[in-house]
This record gives sequence, structure tokens and C-alpha cells, in this order.
Amino acid sequence: MSKSVRCGLVGAMLMMTGANAAQLTEWPSITSAIGRDAQIEARVAQLLAGMTLAQKVGQMTQAEIQFITPEQVRQYYIGSVLNGGSSWPGKNKHAAPADWVALADRYYDASMSTDSAVKVPVIWGIDAIHGNSAVYGAMLYPHNIGLGAAHDAQLVGQIGVATAKAVRAIGINWVFAPTLAVVQDDRWGRTYESFSEDGALVKDYASAYVRGFQGDLKQDGNVIATAKHFMGDGGTFQGKDQGETRASLAEMMNIHGQGYYGALGAGVQTVMASFNSWNDTTAGIDHGKMHGNKMMLTEVLKGKLGFDGFVVSDWNGHAQVPGCSNGSCPQAINAGIDMVMVPEDWKAFIANTIKQVEHGEIPLARIDDAVSRILRVKLRAGMFERKPSQNAYAGQADAMQDRALARLAVRKSLVLLKNDGGVLPLARKQKILVVGKSADSVANQTGGWTLTWQGTENKNSDFPYADTLLAGIAEAVGKSNVTYSADAKGVDVSRYDAVIAVIGEKPYAEFMGDIAPNGSMRHSSRYPEDLAVLQAVSGKGKPVVTVLLSGRPVNANDLMNLSDSFVAAWLPGSEGKGVADVLFRKADNKVNHPFTGTLSFSWPRSPCQARLNAGEADYAPLFPLGYGLKYGSTSQVGTLADTASACQ
Repeated sequence: MSKSVRCGLVGAMLMMTGANAAQLTEWPSITSAIGRDAQIEARVAQLLAGMTLAQKVGQMTQAEIQFITPEQVRQYYIGSVLNGGSSWPGKNKHAAPADWVALADRYYDASMSTDSAVKVPVIWGIDAIHGNSAVYGAMLYPHNIGLGAAHDAQLVGQIGVATAKAVRAIGINWVFAPTLAVVQDDRWGRTYESFSEDGALVKDYASAYVRGFQGDLKQDGNVIATAKHFMGDGGTFQGKDQGETRASLAEMMNIHGQGYYGALGAGVQTVMASFNSWNDTTAGIDHGKMHGNKMMLTEVLKGKLGFDGFVVSDWNGHAQVPGCSNGSCPQAINAGIDMVMVPEDWKAFIANTIKQVEHGEIPLARIDDAVSRILRVKLRAGMFERKPSQNAYAGQADAMQDRALARLAVRKSLVLLKNDGGVLPLARKQKILVVGKSADSVANQTGGWTLTWQGTENKNSDFPYADTLLAGIAEAVGKSNVTYSADAKGVDVSRYDAVIAVIGEKPYAEFMGDIAPNGSMRHSSRYPEDLAVLQAVSGKGKPVVTVLLSGRPVNANDLMNLSDSFVAAWLPGSEGKGVADVLFRKADNKVNHPFTGTLSFSWPRSPCQARLNAGEADYAPLFPLGYGLKYGSTSQVGTLADTASACQ
């Protein structure tokens, strides 16, 4: 992109992120909703004064539960544990809330029975990405991209409250959420973790989500939230996961920083560093990996933005800093990382860090600052008073369920892209043919970061409280009126009143979900079976309604041409019936629930439009930011140009 185009983009995006953000030429000073407490600060100082270097480094260490025992937590004074994307107590994917609580208690008891007079409780962190999404039986809300389409910060706050209770039900009180990326290239495999390409919306949602999670940190239903990934994770070149973000200082402040202003103002207690590097091409400064960026982690985040909680690294992210390894990285600690996520090599990390302090590579003052921040957060969250099982929600499976809220969120997240001829809403008591691989797949409608890291290898039986879209359609019109065929082969379409095709992407998460730089945004090029199923039912004299499940906007012109109506349903989660609520009329033929969602990401016109942010000099999406049809609209999409050309 030329320099003139880049400047035009910056100016337009500054306008999009709101009047205040548009004026930023310096990092703002943020006043946190959770201020300093003199008694807590005195307690932090008292605890710190009684700790040995080994205890302090232990507090800065976070190990994965499959690689550390409660006894080792006691022996090494470990400050934190986490469970990775495919990790559960006893390696049991179907572990019950009581199993989680029992293990949480064992870790807690171990941390409070060390041989030192100073005893500090261990904190357990979990990826609660769209609900308590790593846990069997938990309610799964729409992924962030769907919530962004709802344009409802209050709804997001309610989901934060519900998710916090679900997490406390398993004995955990720290969530690695929300993701605050402002995605600039939809080829990124984590696009669905972003609320929007519009920083203003991300800022509003960040504030609401953090307040929902944390409350005042004193109630049984509160958890510690994490603003992630600091900073610029959504701006990597060509959407490459963990890649290089080529952005000016103005873009970092006014685009990528927006979510953090909202989260920090709401009092977020932890911030996770990002895997990406930052290359300020405008100023000619390559800042390198964020995990080693002292200017951003210390001078900006802790200094200018006023953050007084602690910074946690991402999964071995420190090892990507030049000169570092999984078990050793003084550069990251000196840059401002307070707690190091070192899942497997934590013993080596502890031993090396102690030596590095003793040899002067890491100043003791930096260690004391890091530990003080960790102690402050644990004290604010009341962790010294009670162990996990003593929380009112601990072990309560029903605390993980809020089906009405999840179903509401699904309805609000749907975006109607095409409704030529006013086919939707459909009348009930019709014969409906349902086709497409995703109609009866909970895995496809919940996506990545669901039970397993990538969301793959999941079956419908892994979701005891979920309803597929097919189940929702059957409930709306009666099971006897529905026929399902995944591929539509050999089906006589003339026997039905309407066809609903449920197609979409298969589950993926970070890295595995990336589309290559020369890859196409054309959905049919990556999932030809979806084109085939629509070709099998289109043009047969019956209306075709297509519901697309995806973690990003995709080029779907050919699929829209084969459809009378086209709905972007994103990744709706476990309440598939929420989709049918909007597609079908009431029994009296009145509208049941209207379409209210609008795009929080621009929709590509061509297969190679992966970067479509409003303000680009050549901004020409098929559907712009904020687009979304309503029932009664006479807008016609018509026939769209389609090409399967390769991208450069």
C-alpha cells in the first residue's frame, strides 16, 4: 500500500473511532474504576517484605495443569496455573464442575501450605472465550464477531456476568478474555475473536465486558478479566497469526488501542501481551516482539495509560523474543512482563530467573514490582480469604446455564444480507427441506475455542445442552414437516415448500485458521461442498434460504446468486434455536423476531478483498460496515459478479 493511501486510511479510521479518539496525538491517561486501597497497598508491602527471591520468582510463574502437580505448586511457591485449549482435570474432556473444583482446591491448599510464613494463594486462569467454553456442559454464546453485529453493549455485559458465574462454578476466578483486537485483515484465523473492525465499538464492548466479568471483584459471581492481546494483534501483515503489525504510532493509538482504553477505564486487572511484533514503518522504527517491548509494556501501558494490575505473557510468547527460550527470558521480564506463561518448562524458567537476578541481569526492583502487582490483584479479588469450593457457585452445574440469554444473543447477532422477493420470514406449517453439512453440527456452529483448542474432534454428544439449527427448525415447524439431507443428493425439491441451506466454515482457531497470503476469501474455493449443495437445490421452483456459519466475512457472491435469502449467522454457539426464532413467523403469521443485527465488519465484493476497512482509498465492499436488511425492506441484491480468480 502506498504512503498516500496509508495516510488516507489513518485519517478515515480516526474519524470512525470517535471524536475523542480522532484527536489523539499522545497516549491518554486512563482513570481506572478500581482505584488504589491503602490497606491493600500496605498488605502488599508487608507480604513482599517477607518473601524470599525463590518465592517471588515462583509467584511470577504460570504452569499448565498437565505439567505441574499440587505438590509442586507448594514446593516451588507457584503463583499461577492455567489449563490450555485442550486440557481438563484428569485429561477428561467431560469432567464435571465438581472435578474442576476439587482440583482447584488441591492447588489452592498446596499454595497455602508452603514452608514459608508468607503464603500466597495460587490463581488459575482459563480461556473463557464465548462462555466458559472449555468446559463440558457450559452455555456457549456467539463468538465475538456475532456479538459485534448485535451492536448491544448491554447484552455483552450480561454475557460477561453469566460467564463469570459459569467460571466460578468450576472453582476458577480468572478468565483470559475479552479479546480486544481491531481486525484489519480478515485472513487472520482469529477474526471471529474480534468484535469489529471499528475501534469505537471495540472500546464500548471492552468496557461492558470487563464490568460484567469483574463487578467490584468482591462478589461470588465476579472473576478477574484479561484485556488481550496487547497490542496490535488484529493488524498483522496479511493477517498472519503472530506476525508483524505494520502500523504508525497514530494507528496504534487510535485504532488498536481503543479496546484498552475501555477495558482499563472499567478496571481490568490483567493484560496479556501479544505474540505479534510492531514495525512502525512511518517512523522507520522496528520495535520487535511485543513480549520484549519495554516502551509499550512499561512506558505506555503501566506509565501513560496508568495500568496498576499485572501483565501476563501468552503461551511461551517470551521465547519468541530474540535471545530467549521457553526456560529463560530476562528481556521479557525487564520489558514489563510480570507473570510468565511457561506451560512445560517452568522449572528451568524459575532456576534461570533466580540466577539472572543474582547476576544482575534482572534488577531486584523489577521483580519486586512484578510481584507487588500480582499480590495487589489477588488481594483485590479476595483470594486470601476463601478457597475455590467456598464460593456460592462452586460445583453448581446450573450456574453454567443461561439459555434464554444465549438464545437472545443469537437472535440479535444475525445479519440479513439478502431477501429478494421478501422470502423471509417463512410461514410455519410448511414442508421444509434442510440441507448442508452444518445444519446438524454443533461443532460447526460453535467453532474454535470450544471444548478443544481448535474446536475440532467434537461431536454433538459432547454438547448435552446444545441445540443445532436443524433442531430449531424442527421445533418451529414440527419435526414431521422437516427433511434433512446433508448433501441434497437424490432429493426431490418439488415436494417441499421451501429449502433452508445451512453451510459454512469448519472449526478452527489461531494459526490453523489463517488464510494464506495468496489464498482466496471466496468461500466456495475453500468449501466446494457448500456450492454443490446449493446447486442441487437452487432453480427448482422453490425458495432457497441460505444460512452461513463463519468466523469472518467471506466472498459468497456465487452462493448468494443461488439463494433467495442469505443470512450471516457467524458462529452462534449452542443455542441454534435462536436462528429459527428469526427465520420463521409466529403461528398467527406475524413476525416472531425481527432482524436487528448489522455488519461490524465490511463484507468483501471480490475473492481478494481481505482488507476492507472503511476509509481505504479504494474501499468498495459488497456490503459496508453497518449494513443489514430488516423485514419489510424492498432492497434487492440481484445477481452478483462472481470470479474464482487467484489472489496475489
